[in-house]
Amino acid sequence: MARHPSAPVTLTEVARRAGVSVATASKALNARPDVAPETRARVLAVAEELSFQPNALARGLLSGSTRTVGLLTDELAGRFAIPVLLGVENALGDGQLSVLLCDARGDAIRRRHYIRTLLARQVDGLIILGDRNDVRTSLTAGIPVPVVYAYGESDDPRDLSVVADDVGGARLAAEHLLALGRRRVAHITGEEGYRAARDRAAGLLRVLDEAGLALAAGRPLYGAWSQRWGRQAARMLLAAHPGVDAVFCGSDQIASGVIDALHDLGRRVPDDIAVVGYDNWEIFATESRPPLTTVDLDLERLGGTAARQLIAALEGERGSGVVRHPGRLVVRESTGPVPG
Repeated sequence: MARHPSAPVTLTEVARRAGVSVATASKALNARPDVAPETRARVLAVAEELSFQPNALARGLLSGSTRTVGLLTDELAGRFAIPVLLGVENALGDGQLSVLLCDARGDAIRRRHYIRTLLARQVDGLIILGDRNDVRTSLTAGIPVPVVYAYGESDDPRDLSVVADDVGGARLAAEHLLALGRRRVAHITGEEGYRAARDRAAGLLRVLDEAGLALAAGRPLYGAWSQRWGRQAARMLLAAHPGVDAVFCGSDQIASGVIDALHDLGRRVPDDIAVVGYDNWEIFATESRPPLTTVDLDLERLGGTAARQLIAALEGERGSGVVRHPGRLVVRESTGPVPG
């Protein structure tokens, strides 16, 4: 009886048409080394002719792999999680891997529960996504599959972590301002307890030092990650240091508040004072008046990098240490050369 046109082609049929055993056909299709080259070529040709699609479940049972990755996040609703997740999902999809997502919501008990649940589902590996670009306690001990940390650095140097390069991002902003002729640069940023705030300040200070310049106001102005703090800090800054000609802000929210305060004080942006933000958060960066020059963390690509690192680990190339993912400068109308 002829095979029904809509019925899927089986491995048995491929083996019969190629004149080999089912075991040999399976080895040829899975690139096993113990198959003669001419036999492999014949099996592959038959598989292509019949449009053979391997059964993923059967392949998993044979290989011990489920082609599934667990993704554990601490803050699914957060501003930074979604673009990272999109990058992870795209890269894993390209590698024909599926994702099981769990949100621990910052709770340690929930986090451990989800790790046990994902391992019970026999995931091949784990990506652990942080809610901030800080060092976090390693969770790898007792996990029998490869683990990659994304947007959060494990405190165990044997782990592999993919984090945003905030020092490098600040360097992009600082070099841009200096190239425009700005020489009296101030820094208004968020809470000093955040590693991101400290790293962005360090990157700015390094560039100014290399240029033989001092930071206006003498030190970074640390505060809340908010527009209100941006407005308050800008007023304090201009009252004490009216000659400032540029402000690099630790976030777009802060930069939006700074621009509001400068308008209120009669300062023109960018003619009198150029302003740079950080994060490329569209709701603030594009709706600001004028639109905001900012540093984009490129979080979707960061997620893709983390996923590809995990795929490499699944293929036996397990890494360690820290991968610092570069950001990019997005230039808009809030910066320009010094007039005249």
